[in-house]
Amino acid sequence: MERIVILTGAGISRESGLDTFRDEGGIWSQVRLEDVCTPEGFARNPEAVDDFYNRRRRELATAEPNAAHHALAELEAAYGDNTDDAFLLVTQNIDDLHERAGSKNLVHMHGELLRLRCLNCGATPHWTTDCHRDTPCPSCGRPRLRPDIVWFGEMPMHMDRIQRALEQCDTFVAIGTSATVYPAAGFVHEASGHARTVELNLVPSGNATLFDEIASGPATTIVPRFVRDTLAENAR
Repeated sequence: MERIVILTGAGISRESGLDTFRDEGGIWSQVRLEDVCTPEGFARNPEAVDDFYNRRRRELATAEPNAAHHALAELEAAYGDNTDDAFLLVTQNIDDLHERAGSKNLVHMHGELLRLRCLNCGATPHWTTDCHRDTPCPSCGRPRLRPDIVWFGEMPMHMDRIQRALEQCDTFVAIGTSATVYPAAGFVHEASGHARTVELNLVPSGNATLFDEIASGPATTIVPRFVRDTLAENAR
């Protein structure tokens, strides 16, 4: 079976009721990213950053995986025991909807909303409730917790593994991403030349012309269709 890398962005979770960031009416039209999504913003006003992510955590608790999340979990399951990254799901999303749908071989390149990071001991505890400035770290007891999120100006996570997978893949698929945030926006360049490249998006992204194939529409429609077609092709 071919090697496949799938990149997902906020568009795949939109139909689960989670706000996107860059679309009209999205999160960045409501708050300044400099205030809540940069190390400098956290240094200036950590309480405002805590409040922002506490609200995101509460919103996530009411969301459920949609048909697109479940379809990708079905595609992964068809690859069976996957110890060599024949299937790798790379998500820019900080929600846990892929995991709840059943995806296992995935990496969160921008971190996870349901984890905190201790600036004292480095622990990254799973976290589902609110966090405040006096909340102690479960590991060391010090109240020095921040969201385990990659902020602007910080290095995305798991880049070595992602790079290896892109270099070796036969198919690269970008789903629900605006193609404006690097390094993810450059993944199609990494895969082009040796892999089939596919974009699945509500509307074509700014990078759409770089892909071999494009399908536009709601993720809950076009992702299950792509998965059905891929499974049928691999069964031949």
